[in-house]
Amino acid sequence: MSSTASGKNGTWRNWGGNVAARPAREVAPASVEELAGAIRRAAEDGLKVKAVGSGHSFTSIAATDGVLIRPQLLTGIRHIDREAGTVTVEAGTPLKRLNMALAREGLSLANMGDIMEQTVSGATSTGTHGTGRDSGSIAAQIKGLELVTADGSVLTCSEKENPEVFAAARIGLGALGVVTAITFAVEPIFLLTAREEPMPFARVLAEFDELWTENEHFEFYWFPHTGSTNTKRNNRSAGPEKPVGQLAGWFEDELLSNGVFQVAQWVGRAAPATIPTIARVSSKALSARTYTDIPYKVFTSPRRVRFVEMEYAVPREAVVETLRELKAMVERSGLRVSFPVEVRTAPADDITLSTASGRDSAYIAVHMVKGTPFQRYFTAAERIFTAHEGRPHWGKVHTRDAEYLAGVYPRFEEFTALRDRLDPDRLFQNDYLRRVLGA
Repeated sequence: MSSTASGKNGTWRNWGGNVAARPAREVAPASVEELAGAIRRAAEDGLKVKAVGSGHSFTSIAATDGVLIRPQLLTGIRHIDREAGTVTVEAGTPLKRLNMALAREGLSLANMGDIMEQTVSGATSTGTHGTGRDSGSIAAQIKGLELVTADGSVLTCSEKENPEVFAAARIGLGALGVVTAITFAVEPIFLLTAREEPMPFARVLAEFDELWTENEHFEFYWFPHTGSTNTKRNNRSAGPEKPVGQLAGWFEDELLSNGVFQVAQWVGRAAPATIPTIARVSSKALSARTYTDIPYKVFTSPRRVRFVEMEYAVPREAVVETLRELKAMVERSGLRVSFPVEVRTAPADDITLSTASGRDSAYIAVHMVKGTPFQRYFTAAERIFTAHEGRPHWGKVHTRDAEYLAGVYPRFEEFTALRDRLDPDRLFQNDYLRRVLGA
């Protein structure tokens, strides 16, 4: 995946191509002081302010017609505290750069998502997550934050310093200020053994609780129009290190998962009637494999096929029934769905607007290839997710508003009250935040 960039005539577009904006100006500050100055000038000029990372959100959470802050000069590690087990990193640092730098230092995050292209601030502010029985989202690993607030002042927070801000700002949606640095918990680097294998959809649902209980990290992809899934179990290992071979990795991760898959998407888009057949062939293309490597090489994979995505977090105990309903909907609807459905989990956390706030959660993500009409599929899926009190991923397509979200987040008013205090004039407002948080 490549970073977002402004197009012709100053138009900014996200990675998925479904969101565009024309900011009045763009700023790439090289220091916290420059960022604070840019925020003050925007307020004086009557312009709204939004920060954007690599553009991997499918919502308009970063879109603005005001001042667009690009943090590409605010990168790098500020400090590693081995005794405390933390690393402090500048907000614009790509996760890929952070993971590689930590590995060189013999350190690692405990868990991460399945791509590394986002900036650390963009990933945490929208609630990016991987899958884990005991370890949560990237934001759940935060120990401290630094952000510039609406009046241009620099505010730091942690469990002990400004704890009410810390509770909310770890997943702050860009509504509380512009994050400038993040302190993460880290640990000595470890090995994970990944076991990937096909498994019937019915068996995964029947054994889901067992698969979740027995594995530190369990996830699977279901191929619509089939009864097939591809499962992945990641568990800590004493070694030895046995990475995927270079040729095998290229064949499965690049040729099959990206190259052949892209061609299949093109064919399915041109001739939708072929999609069920393509799905049956695709579900059988990847064979079982086991390998052992350092965390970021196991958790993350290249994703080169562009798509649009909706993802909801439902209570973990509701995931099996939700998936049964989703499968039944696809089968009776006449829809042609060429992209696998991704299922992951996370333990409950204490972040105010985390999708896992206060409850063990399961994530169900539906996708459509870029350029394919997705509204009918996503609308039908969203109807199922919301019937189970689903919480939409903040960076992925959804239609929920503040009234709905206040009903599924017990601490919603706590967040909006803090927003009223930190940004009373709504300097960081945009249409998306107006919809999901209210005026």
